[in-house]
Amino acid sequence: MKLIEKALEFENRKFSFPTTSDRILASREVKDLILSLNEVYKETKDAEIMDIMKRLTVIKQRIEKRLKGKPLTS
Repeated sequence: MKLIEKALEFENRKFSFPTTSDRILASREVKDLILSLNEVYKETKDAEIMDIMKRLTVIKQRIEKRLKGKPLTS
């Protein structure tokens, strides 16, 4: 499946996004991959697809955490 290959390629990519726009694009890309994989998972119930979605979700959470930045303390 091309979608699974694309997800695995994203997962193995180096995650150093120097700019905010790079992080936003990566977050949107991984969100799209997760939602697409979810549609396939609904039909097949394949455990491998679920594992890929879980790993991508962890990556997405890390990217979004970096986007939000440190909270300002006063």
